[in-house]
Amino acid sequence: MNQINKEEMFGNLKSFLKSKGIEVQEGSYAQRIRQGCELLTDSINVSQRTLKHAKSAMDKGLDKLRQTIHEQTAPKCPAAEGAPQKKRPVNATRAAGQSSTAQRKSGQAGRRARKG
Repeated sequence: MNQINKEEMFGNLKSFLKSKGIEVQEGSYAQRIRQGCELLTDSINVSQRTLKHAKSAMDKGLDKLRQTIHEQTAPKCPAAEGAPQKKRPVNATRAAGQSSTAQRKSGQAGRRARKG
């Protein structure tokens, strides 16, 4: 939010009262109203700055908390733990125990059958 000007507050209050039928004329009464508006304006502006600072500090704390939670709950990499990784078989026929020579022969026979 933008800061509020002291005179702006008093001017708005003065015009509001005028619209209600009360005219504020210069004098001791108007000076007291002006002082009250200045105090109110200062309080609002300081509160806005404090809330903005508190929000940024809270956001930083939340970011640190999120990062900590992420680090603690992230899945562990098996390589980082030192556990050996299991290798997958290249294809199903090798896993079944068929040699690479037998695979080539069976693959060639299949190709001939398709062409012919």
